[in-house]
Amino acid sequence: MQSTFRYPSGYVKSENRIRIYSIRIGWEFETRNTLLLAWTINLCFRVELLFSDYMKSFRENMADFLESGQIIEVEIGLGPAGELRYPSYPQNQGWVFPGIGEFQCYDKYLKAEFKEAASNAGHPEWELPDNAGEYNEKPEVTEFFRSNGAYDTERGKFFLTWYSNKLLSHGDQVLDEANKAFLGCKVKLAAKVSGIHWWYKDDSHAAELTAGYYNLKDKDGYRPIARMLSRHYAILNFTCLEMRDSDQPAEAKSRPQRLVQQVLSGGWRENIKVAGENALPRYDRSAYNQVLLNARPNGVNRDGPPKLKMFGVTYLRLSAELLQPKNFKIFKIFVKNMHANQEYCADSEKYNGRIDLLERSKPAIPIQELLEATKPVEPFPFDEETDMSIGGFLADLIDNLIERIASTFN
Repeated sequence: MQSTFRYPSGYVKSENRIRIYSIRIGWEFETRNTLLLAWTINLCFRVELLFSDYMKSFRENMADFLESGQIIEVEIGLGPAGELRYPSYPQNQGWVFPGIGEFQCYDKYLKAEFKEAASNAGHPEWELPDNAGEYNEKPEVTEFFRSNGAYDTERGKFFLTWYSNKLLSHGDQVLDEANKAFLGCKVKLAAKVSGIHWWYKDDSHAAELTAGYYNLKDKDGYRPIARMLSRHYAILNFTCLEMRDSDQPAEAKSRPQRLVQQVLSGGWRENIKVAGENALPRYDRSAYNQVLLNARPNGVNRDGPPKLKMFGVTYLRLSAELLQPKNFKIFKIFVKNMHANQEYCADSEKYNGRIDLLERSKPAIPIQELLEATKPVEPFPFDEETDMSIGGFLADLIDNLIERIASTFN
């Protein structure tokens, strides 16, 4: 059993309503499962401690499940949709794919923090960007993200480093509290990172930058996250495993396959376990084959465990459509091939390995050491196709033919 812990919506209230996020035009809003910028809020108590109490309560109330091994992983929600990111592309505020999103740092607290950081760096004149566009714009129409834009200037680089470091620090602080809460449990912690694949092929990587991932062709924005997770013995959970580059509209400049390859490789290079899930409901062989490839990028090793393999895959999700005869038939083949076409084994430790008692987090990693991980390294090579394919065009053709014959007789 996998359990996901996410912050309750609107958990912290007071007479003076707490303003969680603020975009450039001054429109402030709260978001479900939000990344609470606890370090910017001047309260009579620390927000981290409130969540710490929540997690400790979860441990106490779920003690039977934890002790029996029915809960082996707890995913800690670190932002919107449980993901470690800023809410830069909220659909309920009008964002539409593939908009670049907006930076989320224009409340008075973060403005003051940025001003202080800029002053300490010898640039008291620097302000937060006011030229990065709006939710649904494209990079090239903004002064900040266009070719040779402000993102690539000294001021832009300083801002993006500060912005992404805030996110990294937030994740580290909350996971440290989670580690304390579940210390000694036979369980692993996990954190989810968002698969922002649109504009990946654009030089600016605009949608990733507004979400807090400072990822460019000469800078790895994900490996520092993996390095931070390593001190908490946490799993990196990624998404969009089912997507192929060819599935995406050309105007989005999307490259999900390369993004998945980069993020998983960064996790493996930091010697942490990686897991993942599909981003959208899919029931076709092409999507399943892509998930199988990412789960074992170099295929099955007949002589032992493969060198590169994911710790686990979450399938989204059980639905009436999945249970349609054709879809469920394909899904059952996918599940068996995910287990390398082996028969059912009741011993769960043979799948995920031994789950040990959670140890106390290692000492905090200095920010400069985390930032050393931004140096880009070529990702591990992935095979072109999975060696455990569940079929392709011909198999689909046969399925459709059988379905048509069956419907005729019915």
